[in-house]
Amino acid sequence: MSLPLPEESHHGSLPRLDDLFAAHYECVARVIGRVIHDQARAEEIAVDVFLKWSRNPRAHRNGAEGWIYRAAAREALDEWRRQARRYRFARIFAPFLPTPRTPEQFYAAESEQRNVRTVLAALQGRMASLLLFWAEATNWRRMRAGGHRSL
Repeated sequence: MSLPLPEESHHGSLPRLDDLFAAHYECVARVIGRVIHDQARAEEIAVDVFLKWSRNPRAHRNGAEGWIYRAAAREALDEWRRQARRYRFARIFAPFLPTPRTPEQFYAAESEQRNVRTVLAALQGRMASLLLFWAEATNWRRMRAGGHRSL
């Protein structure tokens, strides 16, 4: 969706978006980057600030540069707060969230599963069933009540 750019007045006193962007983008991105310590994200936020300026006709009056720097500072602080909040929640909930398995863990689990299946295949059917029930800590009385009379 393309938004219309602010038009210059007949006196030429209103700054244009591309002129402001060319003159101030690097400095705005650097200022934001110093606050949030992530230059790639700072550049995205800087672009957002310029787009917000282009959508706000009241900001097109005198002092557009000041508006852009104030908005950049506010956006940088907001992003810094969001990062801090995410970090805080991640630290609090980390013990409750499963960690992603590494390829080594996948391989170890697969290898163990293969070994267990090899052993179970070598056992008699009844012994293999008993071993599986024992490994699952199944209650023997409950199994007998459920119709497993051969155990």
